[in-house]
Amino acid sequence: MTDIAFHLVAEVSSQSPDAIANLLEELVDGEITSTPDGFHVDGFMRGTDARELNRFLLSALRRVERRTRLRAEWTTNGETQRFFDYVPKGASSAAPVQPGS
Repeated sequence: MTDIAFHLVAEVSSQSPDAIANLLEELVDGEITSTPDGFHVDGFMRGTDARELNRFLLSALRRVERRTRLRAEWTTNGETQRFFDYVPKGASSAAPVQPGS
């Protein structure tokens, strides 16, 4: 299988935002903005499936800080899939977004 670029828009909240900041910067190619509860993420990650990318990202963050929450939207090929932590919350159609646009 080939890797696909997924556009990620997410809210990451944590009891210890400082602990996960560097990891987010390593894993996500994009803009990471501090918020009162954690971070707003707008970037790209590559993988084969939105569910697997979501699981990978949240698991990595929780290895650093167990009380981390992730509300994420993963968009590719005209479809957006939403997740709250590991739980899928639905999918909808979306305009395709390309890295760098």
